[in-house]
Amino acid sequence: MATSTTRLIFAYGSNMASPRLRARTPSARPIGIGQLKGHALRWHKRSVDGSGKCDAMVASGSDTVWGVVFEIDAMEKPLLDAAEGLHHGYDEKMAEIVMEQGTVRATLYCATDLDPSRRPYTWYKNFVVHGAKEHGLPEHYVRTIEAVEAIPDPDVDRGAENARILTPTRSSPAACW
Repeated sequence: MATSTTRLIFAYGSNMASPRLRARTPSARPIGIGQLKGHALRWHKRSVDGSGKCDAMVASGSDTVWGVVFEIDAMEKPLLDAAEGLHHGYDEKMAEIVMEQGTVRATLYCATDLDPSRRPYTWYKNFVVHGAKEHGLPEHYVRTIEAVEAIPDPDVDRGAENARILTPTRSSPAACW
């Protein structure tokens, strides 16, 4: 678990996909899946690209956001903060994450700029679905993510660039992610 030189991050959106998170923080290593109780997954974070991104919104005690706890090098945390837009649409908080091996405290990003009318772009939703399947989140939860309405990105190049992150290459097959 986390040391003085590492940080635990709870990824519940696009960062669950190991290729996406490693593109941002190369040291990212999955520790296991976990639950953030009393929160619900929403896609209402207003993004500068015009879409909706994931948020772990405080909700009823019976709601749960599933995700993946990753350990990253503490020196890479500012890179992740920049990619997430810390203080520009997302803030961070420490939370208790319930894992099979016990409860851990991990950092997560929570949306501060909300617009419930926003929808995720297809490529963004694909990151979330990929990560959920990659790490074995519960099937009912994966189906809920798959059922979210997504829209095409009007910027075709941005969509293609993000889709390439999930495309295995000879030097980095998907099985190694």
